[in-house]
Amino acid sequence: MTVSSNEGKFPGFNAVILAGGRSSRLEGEPKALLRVSGRTLLGVALEASAGASTVAVAGPDSLSEVLREAGTHAVLVREDPPFSGPAAAVATAFKALLALDAEAGRRTPDWTLVLACDMPFISAAVETLLAEGGAEEARDGTTPGSPPESLVALDETGRAQPLAALYRSVQLDDAVRRFDRPGGLVNLSMKTLLARVQRRDVRVPAHSTADVDTWEDARRWSVEAARPAQT
Repeated sequence: MTVSSNEGKFPGFNAVILAGGRSSRLEGEPKALLRVSGRTLLGVALEASAGASTVAVAGPDSLSEVLREAGTHAVLVREDPPFSGPAAAVATAFKALLALDAEAGRRTPDWTLVLACDMPFISAAVETLLAEGGAEEARDGTTPGSPPESLVALDETGRAQPLAALYRSVQLDDAVRRFDRPGGLVNLSMKTLLARVQRRDVRVPAHSTADVDTWEDARRWSVEAARPAQT
């Protein structure tokens, strides 16, 4: 895989958005369709990744309408089998991005942004990661021999968030290839997928990676159901 980057404050990047979980603690209500300030959570993630060269959303066909409403050219893909975990979804979407780049005859950007779609305030974290990515690229030329690092959001509790991260595309490619065999990615943990990725934690603004797993979370962050509750 060959990669390139753009000059400027922020580096060039592709984006992967995960939007296909079971939402079991939300009684099956799709997280991607929950709304905050009038936008779906998928729409929030798409807006946060608006600077991407190409975007792949891993989720069900039912999200096609959301993508159309958002006016995005993001490609919608699905891990096989469905619900086989975030690592499988990341791999499927990442491979789709590589295929799109190859088909268009363009070089894949140095970076790939990976986001879960359940974080209503993720834009602030993404801006921090991209700014650090730009600074990291500037340092690449001044610190020969220093290995390139992927950048993972570190929240206010000191917890790293691998689904809010800016990965070096070559590193993500190596990680996916390592497990890309029949059944190799099914229910694989993100920790295992990323075990060999050289990465560094980047502290992001408080609550910018807050996620919505339960209705209690939704109330805390003023996130609403996609449709009125049935009575």
